[in-house]
Amino acid sequence: MKSIVITIDGPAGAGKTTIGKALSDRLGYRYVDTGALYRAIALAAERKNLTKTDDDAIQMLLSQITVDLPHDRPDAVLLNGEDVFSLIRTPSISKLASDLSAKPFVRSFLLSLQRHLGETQNVVFEGRDTGTVIFPNSPVKFFLFATLSARAKRRYLEFLKKGVEVTLEDVEKDISLRDQNDSTRSLAPLKPAPDAILIDSTDLSINQVVDKMVFQVEQKLSSFSR
Repeated sequence: MKSIVITIDGPAGAGKTTIGKALSDRLGYRYVDTGALYRAIALAAERKNLTKTDDDAIQMLLSQITVDLPHDRPDAVLLNGEDVFSLIRTPSISKLASDLSAKPFVRSFLLSLQRHLGETQNVVFEGRDTGTVIFPNSPVKFFLFATLSARAKRRYLEFLKKGVEVTLEDVEKDISLRDQNDSTRSLAPLKPAPDAILIDSTDLSINQVVDKMVFQVEQKLSSFSR
């Protein structure tokens, strides 16, 4: 039977990772965070002291690295075989990953990997363009969003929990800038797919969002099977 791909797109701090994991657990699907792939590339670039303007060097770097999400280790992100999961959630990596994701050669590097991950099993994918570019034929697409202040507070608390020293004001500025960059870039801009189900998570709990999504998934898939 053909695998089912569910996509969750949305801006930074909307809760995509938390919700994506919870939804995949509820459905018994695999969870894939596409943003982690871009973050791994950003980490590789940062280790080489490369910036977003070093296109030639970044293209050379891509020919020298491997990035993978192993099936048997759901929380692992492998960069040349090294698990870098705990190293890719810093503000600097987030910013560089956003910058690199606007480059066609970076997106091309990851496109086939992402589509391959969705070919062999039922998967919940989350990211910025999973429903618009990576899996435009997905039967169920979500666009998860929240107010800027709510998203900044969530991300700020995540950083505090991890021991990352930042201010709430700086986090809000960073997210606002990423929103601007992601939504205005010419290649795969952040936007809902035409048939995406919009969910505002500002005042909803994790369980409330997941309940809404499960209901929509069941409705959508039952209509396709008729």
